[in-house]
Amino acid sequence: MSQFTFNLENKPALGRNDFIVSESNLDAIRWIDNWPNWSHNSSGLNVVGPKSSGKTHLGSVWCSLSKAEWVNAPITDGMRVPDILKNGQHIVLDNFNHTWPGVPLLHLYNLVRERKGFMLIISNIPVAQLGIAPDDLASRLSTIPVVAIKPPDDFLLKEVMLKLFKDRQITVENGVLDYLVVRMERSFEEALRLVNLLDKEALAEKNRITIPLASRVLRK
Repeated sequence: MSQFTFNLENKPALGRNDFIVSESNLDAIRWIDNWPNWSHNSSGLNVVGPKSSGKTHLGSVWCSLSKAEWVNAPITDGMRVPDILKNGQHIVLDNFNHTWPGVPLLHLYNLVRERKGFMLIISNIPVAQLGIAPDDLASRLSTIPVVAIKPPDDFLLKEVMLKLFKDRQITVENGVLDYLVVRMERSFEEALRLVNLLDKEALAEKNRITIPLASRVLRK
């Protein structure tokens, strides 16, 4: 008999104390923890790293500290830049890539600087490698320091998976996590994929997450 499973929304914990620190992301979290002692000559920070590596989590921490506005989709020519920044000084640009139109972004950059604010740009690769236009914008963004989140070590992979399960209010035995970490592809994206699959399979089977279930999911 088929069973239906419901994908209930699980909101991740995105506070500073929820961020898992390891050698992979130590430089990045040090930048965030150093706020507000950033140099005004830098105009902001570009956080780069693989998908699902915690970049948005870091952005959320800084957003709370700085009371920044948050944008996670391209700013189009039809948008009024002052409406985006509102009465604030600082802004987070999440999911930033080469498709973001340059002219409104240049206006936003200039307004942030006029208000003596900062931009936190979150991208998969450094902004300088994205081929941003116009040249005026590319030149300005090239002055922003870049900090990279590196591929995860064993400790971080295990802790990230544990957090993802906790966000779903799922308890998983330590042995299951150890089993997964030494056999899985070493990436944040794979950790998220496995947690989603294990959650779905365990819910469908109305059973807890075990090593045999983990073994089956790893083969998918």
